[in-house]
Amino acid sequence: MRVGIIANPKANKIGQVLGGLLPWLKKRKVDVVVDEQTAGLGIEAEIVNINRLPALVDLIMVLGGDGTLLKAARQPGIQNTHILGINLGALGFLTEVTLGDMFPALEQVLSGEFVVDERQMIQTQIWRHNKIIGSYVNLNDIVIHKEVLARIIQLETYINGQYVNTFRADGLIVSTPTGSTAYSLSAGGPILYPSTQALVITPICPHTLSNRPIVITDNFRIEIKLKSKNENVYITCDGQQCLPLQYDDTVSLSKSAHSIKLIQPPHKNYYQVLRSKLNWVGGRINITNLSST
Repeated sequence: MRVGIIANPKANKIGQVLGGLLPWLKKRKVDVVVDEQTAGLGIEAEIVNINRLPALVDLIMVLGGDGTLLKAARQPGIQNTHILGINLGALGFLTEVTLGDMFPALEQVLSGEFVVDERQMIQTQIWRHNKIIGSYVNLNDIVIHKEVLARIIQLETYINGQYVNTFRADGLIVSTPTGSTAYSLSAGGPILYPSTQALVITPICPHTLSNRPIVITDNFRIEIKLKSKNENVYITCDGQQCLPLQYDDTVSLSKSAHSIKLIQPPHKNYYQVLRSKLNWVGGRINITNLSST
């Protein structure tokens, strides 16, 4: 078996983690392949460009936080490879496996007994004068936002060719179910179960408070036209890819043909992850006792 490792070199205790992981894999006769940035941590392994990594391995381990996993999710061929995200960051909705569960999760992978959580991605195209000037595939979200504080922008929005609204706001977020727990959640959007076939449109600080988030089926096409002049406006994809927009540019969004396969942490479900990451508190209610009163 061949395992690829993509690590955040700035992650907490990354040296210590790799120091225990590599001998563990070697003992089980697992070959390790790393990207060039991870190789800078002094790892003795086969080194390849990150774009080639998914095609050469059976499993990719992501050591870091959600940002590291989002970077891995953009690589060509990633949809054909299982991903095991190990959380070394502060929150980690995507890198769900804790350090304590890392080796049990790997044991499951090596024995072929694990559960895969398939996550849908979103295709984004930016049009200017009838030409595509940018094309991205992302896992979490796209954000159209302004540069200057205390200035609103106008975003004319269509769904399947039908006019919806011209949002006057600080910006607009379109997120997948996976991205519903990211920026969209902070802006007041709903949490969607990861397998929900939907997209969320969430305005950022709208000028009119009646402008609320909209949930639509993911086989619809969304078009957003920038209708503000003389404003510095950008589109940011997964918080990592950024492109400036001009007046009358159109951002077109649809369900991507690609998805990624995340390995679920052992003995955990999505609701346990939510309770842990969002610090939900409270004990269980005894339904039997309630029904007898």
